Amino acid sequence: MSQYVSRLGRRSPATASRLRLPYRRPRRVAMLSVHTSPLHQPGTGDAGGMNVYIVELAQRLAALNIEVEIFTRATTAAVPPAVQLAPGVLVRHVDAGPYEGLAKEDLPAQLCAFTHGVMQAWAGHRPGYYDLVHSHYWLSGHVGWLAAQRWGVPLVHAMHTMAKVKNANLAAGDTPEPPARVIGETQIVDAADRLIANTTEEADELVRHYAADPGKVAVVHPGVNLDRFRTADGRAAARARLALPQDALVPLFAGRIQPLKAPDVLLRAVAALLDRRPELRSRIVVPVVGGPSGSGLAKPEGLQKLAARLGIADVVRFRPPVGQEQLADWFRAASVLVVPSYSESFGLVAIEAQATGTPVLAAAVGGLPVAVRDGETGFLVQGHDPAAYARVLARFADDPALTPRMGAAAARHAQSFGWDRAAGATAEVYTAALHAHRRRVRSHHG
Repeated sequence: MSQYVSRLGRRSPATASRLRLPYRRPRRVAMLSVHTSPLHQPGTGDAGGMNVYIVELAQRLAALNIEVEIFTRATTAAVPPAVQLAPGVLVRHVDAGPYEGLAKEDLPAQLCAFTHGVMQAWAGHRPGYYDLVHSHYWLSGHVGWLAAQRWGVPLVHAMHTMAKVKNANLAAGDTPEPPARVIGETQIVDAADRLIANTTEEADELVRHYAADPGKVAVVHPGVNLDRFRTADGRAAARARLALPQDALVPLFAGRIQPLKAPDVLLRAVAALLDRRPELRSRIVVPVVGGPSGSGLAKPEGLQKLAARLGIADVVRFRPPVGQEQLADWFRAASVLVVPSYSESFGLVAIEAQATGTPVLAAAVGGLPVAVRDGETGFLVQGHDPAAYARVLARFADDPALTPRMGAAAARHAQSFGWDRAAGATAEVYTAALHAHRRRVRSHHG
């Protein structure tokens, strides 16, 4: 490494002298998102909160004069090699493996091809073109590790989810993450100059499960687009637009349909509620908005069959994934958003729903206790017993004022999660990573 750094130093003295300036922010960041494109619709395939995170963060960083180039895998021949997502944000599509039909689990075999594509893009630029690499998820981390070393720049990595944490909280019958991922994540934790965690709990998990150096871990809460997710014209208008009855109890599930997200817990809770309170059947509507993903692809109709088996198919409405504007309307229309996940590094939907004035009923896992203030902006449930969720749903059924009362507190709570704040904090992490990297390079020279 030191041999490589000194060679780099000789090759670009301009970079070395510029780096001596105190606490300089990067001018251009290479962001890596191998397995999911920021241009894909969240709620489809592997697209979810991470897509939203990358798009919003990149746009806010660009507003701070930090240019962002996002490298992602091309999944169709029709996409151009580069797409301008917003001023200062470029998405580069890298050819790596066949366009169609590659599952996330097949992608480790394509990392070499992806890295080659990233290196080709870099080779067309002058030395020092990228100041820093920010990789998202472990697959990107492996490419980022190599790119950062090759370019002589710091690596900042965000896990988003961790194999060891997921495997410790598996849904019944779900597939555990493979040992190769655990090994890969351990290597990235060791190689990164800085690790960004969504919550203090995630930071603790990095230290506990992966022996991360606590000094390298920074906590940055993800943000929410407060211009898009807002109370707007209220619940009644949103229900009218979505053809939902005005006086109904509407517990909403929005997200990828897979065992990890546990939409079945909501259906079982509704069945338990209606068993005890059959009179509620005429005034409950349960929208499930999202598409099958991950291990849920093995049984794409599984949830519909479960609804039929539980005898609640008449009250459940399955809807395909929708764009962000319409998703905001579904949140506004709901009495409560239900997030019964087994593992959730943050739970972006929980903040998005609260920003529209809707309370959240969530599992007390991962970052959800940060996103939801128990008893104030929603309710947290320990575990995944449908009866516990049914009891909370009964409270919303019996007290029509509970949704607006908690919803008002939820909207106030969400205001502290703006993306501008998240981008500012991320820029500070970048600056610290540059500073630490520069110190390390100097000590190698010494």
